[in-house]
Amino acid sequence: MKYRKLGRTGFEVSEMGYGAWGIGGKQWLGGSDDESEAALKRAIDLGVNLIDTALAYGDGHSEQLVGQVVRESSQKIYVATKVPPKNRIWPARSGTPISEVFPYAYIMQSAEESLRNLGLETIDLLQLHVWQPEFLDADDWRRAFEDLKRSGKVRRAGISVSEHDPDSVLDAVRTDLIDAVQVIYNIFDQAPEKELFPLCIEKNVGVLARVPLDEGALSGTITAETKFPAGDFREYYFRGDRKKQVVEHVDALLRDLGPSAEPLPALALRFCLAHPAVSSVIPGMRTVKHAESNSRLPDLGPLPDDTLAILKRHAWDRNFYN
Repeated sequence: MKYRKLGRTGFEVSEMGYGAWGIGGKQWLGGSDDESEAALKRAIDLGVNLIDTALAYGDGHSEQLVGQVVRESSQKIYVATKVPPKNRIWPARSGTPISEVFPYAYIMQSAEESLRNLGLETIDLLQLHVWQPEFLDADDWRRAFEDLKRSGKVRRAGISVSEHDPDSVLDAVRTDLIDAVQVIYNIFDQAPEKELFPLCIEKNVGVLARVPLDEGALSGTITAETKFPAGDFREYYFRGDRKKQVVEHVDALLRDLGPSAEPLPALALRFCLAHPAVSSVIPGMRTVKHAESNSRLPDLGPLPDDTLAILKRHAWDRNFYN
């Protein structure tokens, strides 16, 4: 495992982090707590020291599992979690006042609830789980972050950027009040490279690259006939003809890469790590097998320039979250 600085936080975080949405057990069906716990422990054994979770993941269940494993570990594990929007609307809608999304008292209450779920005294990185530029000048989120850090309950503050809208957080990064951003970045969605990543490098703001496998589209396992359990998030994400679209784009990518290319999931994760702005990439991991394969990727070193050039050609402008 290799490590990078998370911006100006001083945290030395593993290049491969652990995305803990899937272990919450509500939006991603299948699996078990025992399997999730084993995957978390194996990832830590292999050098992963950053786990990203959220109060909304399984209504706190993900935080509880993460906290249990972190408390039992003899190593320093950085825990990032998120304050869900009070109105439970993802992404935040333009025109909605911050009083309906992140009022001061609600942020403070959510942080306390996350601390109870985690069983920890301090949250290393607390992030707002949605964002709209019109929140920028509101006092609520600024004062909450300041008070939580002053109390020692939170070390650093961040924003989880709205889906496929990286520019929405640019002005927040410019305030110097944000220590890290979490943003969708993968072979298909390369938009953060244009404005957000250069600004984060300039302002020394950490970057967590989320959805590196595009919710499974870049796993290489999706076919036009793939079916997901009723109620599973992926059933919604890949609805209609979207699986067919994915297959067409993945097939084109694989043809471009040629038969000697390494497995697509490995290329997708290494693509994210190729950008100097990225501090850590946080794929979802629900099994020991995934923890092992993902955690060993940083040892392979940087992608060859010719491979990276091929991947760059396959950006795909679309939003399956809508």
